[in-house]
Amino acid sequence: MADTFEGKYTTDFFHQFINIVQAEYPAFDSHKFMNLIHDDDWEMKKFKQRIRHISTSLRTTLPTSYCKALSILIKIAPACKGVEYLFLPDFVEVYGLDDWQASIHGLEVFTEFSSAEFAVRPFILKDPQKMMAQMLEWASHANPHIRRLASEGCRPRLPWASALEIYKLDPSPILPILNLLKQDPSVYVQKSVANNLNDIAKDHPELVKRLAHEWHGESSITDWIIKHGCRGLLRKGDAEVLFLFGFDISPDVTIHELALGKVRLAIGQTLDFAFTVQTNSTAPQKLRIEYAIDFVKANGATSRKLFKITERTFEKESHRYTRNHHFKDLTTRKHYPGQHKLAVIINGKELATTEFCVER
Repeated sequence: MADTFEGKYTTDFFHQFINIVQAEYPAFDSHKFMNLIHDDDWEMKKFKQRIRHISTSLRTTLPTSYCKALSILIKIAPACKGVEYLFLPDFVEVYGLDDWQASIHGLEVFTEFSSAEFAVRPFILKDPQKMMAQMLEWASHANPHIRRLASEGCRPRLPWASALEIYKLDPSPILPILNLLKQDPSVYVQKSVANNLNDIAKDHPELVKRLAHEWHGESSITDWIIKHGCRGLLRKGDAEVLFLFGFDISPDVTIHELALGKVRLAIGQTLDFAFTVQTNSTAPQKLRIEYAIDFVKANGATSRKLFKITERTFEKESHRYTRNHHFKDLTTRKHYPGQHKLAVIINGKELATTEFCVER
């Protein structure tokens, strides 16, 4: 369990955290805190459940005044860096909705050391206009972590968070923020803007395509952002987006000798495979080569995930690709037994497939 997110919360971690808290707040009851943490259900809790459980345990062991408790957490924040400290912004999410000024300051501080992207969402739902005005202000902040929060926190489909249905229906309040950040010098911010665009494209592809046309050519940074933001549309083979980024809509290519290292493998093993791409045209072709796996889900249905191999301009040539894919369970993906499919995708078109079986 040590290599999972929830496994980060070891006894040593909590002892270290207690020392950090007590250096600022000597009255902190470490014995009570540890008893609260390790209740009967602790071992069964997943990562986000543990974050919330730590937040509620802190509420019981810090001063009863929210502002006093928050002040202590703000002072220790620089010593609490990493995803395992997401319970600090979560404390604001749970207990700070009625104290706007103190909570906004807390989120600004905490996001630099962990991330407040989840914690801002209840504030958006409570008062969308007020919170989005705040996030627009954050988009001009000198600190890239806070600028990134402006974009990441309002993603309509942020992973590990409840979707913001209001912005799935109408993403227009997000656009002024993305417009401010579309040439941001921080790669950390650029990726967030692109991910927000990719979220929007799932519900409003025409809007994102319009933005892509409007923004294309402004700068190399903006071009990277819109291309990464359009990756879902590229994977679907959207002709308009393919053309915008110079890809051939109907590539003259064939796939030969798609072969698997084995047709049966156990969860935890690696699938080796190879195939040959033959470009048939004498004219150069810009190709985006991906492979897709249709993963079996817990209910027996399948869900496709694409993985990029390369993207470049090809002359008339033949090239052999060899890859491997690990079927080890991760926090973000759990594997299930059953018949899976592997496909080779070029410019959004499925050109070759084969099947294999995953077993326990």
